[in-house]
Amino acid sequence: MSITPIVSSIAPKPAARLAPQPLDEGLIEGTKRRLGEFAQEFAQPEGRGVWTAIAVLTALLIYSYWPGLLNAQSSWSNPQYSHGWIVPLFSVALLFWWRKPVEPVSLSARIAGILLLMASFGLRLAVARYRIVTIDMYTFVPALAGVFLLVGGWSMFRWAWAPVAFLIFMYPLPDEATRYLLGPLQTLATIVSTYALQTIGLDAFREGNQIVVGEMHLGVVDACSGLRMLTIFVALSVALVMLGDRAWWENLVILASAIPIALIVNSIRITVTGLLYQVANSELAEMVFHDLAGWVMMPMALGMLFVLQQILAHLFVTEDATVAALAPRQAGGGAAPAAAVRPRQAAPPVAIRPAPGSPPAKRAD
Repeated sequence: MSITPIVSSIAPKPAARLAPQPLDEGLIEGTKRRLGEFAQEFAQPEGRGVWTAIAVLTALLIYSYWPGLLNAQSSWSNPQYSHGWIVPLFSVALLFWWRKPVEPVSLSARIAGILLLMASFGLRLAVARYRIVTIDMYTFVPALAGVFLLVGGWSMFRWAWAPVAFLIFMYPLPDEATRYLLGPLQTLATIVSTYALQTIGLDAFREGNQIVVGEMHLGVVDACSGLRMLTIFVALSVALVMLGDRAWWENLVILASAIPIALIVNSIRITVTGLLYQVANSELAEMVFHDLAGWVMMPMALGMLFVLQQILAHLFVTEDATVAALAPRQAGGGAAPAAAVRPRQAAPPVAIRPAPGSPPAKRAD
């Protein structure tokens, strides 16, 4: 009796492989293709069971965290967190776009998923004792990641962890972090704006968090600290890094530059306001500061980020790009490439014949 059929029936079935994605695939074509692949996978018992389990466990998590999710939704009315409503939509879209076929789940993935869920619930119970609402809301993110790891295994966790982790940006900052950040950000914005006004020739000096320009006192209040711009632009920079196809060091530079760019843009806003108070009138300055600045700051920050990406893209030239650049020159009759240097081969032995009439050469014994 052969045991081959028995072993083959016990072994997990290999996951269905996706068709190669076209390089010029558009958004509509890509969406249609992924919907078809998901429908095909859901028609199979293995795929249907996995996605049904994820949907049920996610629904239970949402039910358990519903008060915290309502608190997060109420914070979206604050201009500082007005981007919060788009975060879950972006995460769901990215999960759909990055989806890979379901593969067999190992025991280590099951254990790790259970441990991650237990750690999230344990932290939630610990902070609930001290009524720390914000951290209680944050634990929803690792708990959801534990669901994907428990049900889908390591293969699913590799492509799902980043969209799930991005959900952290839909929550407000803890009150303690806001209090600790507001003071230094106000002081930094005041100092930079004062130097900028002095550089352009205005008689400006700083008094605490106020900029005195002539007889005008421009107060850098909490709304002028740049914290709102900082929270929104950091989330946007992370989203751009996730969508782009760059080297790891380029992504690191882009993420590190998000905070300086946000602070620079906010300082430009304060500087322009102080300048308008001197060269124009207070009505125009107030209109630019409160109305137009909100529409200008984000495009300005995105423009700086675009320039940074262009610099990083042209900072190093790859070997393939160098060969592609030299190929047209060689084809057009330019300078020929240097000849390949080959190792010198030994000359073939030459037979030495005696001259006519000369005695034969003696043979050495």
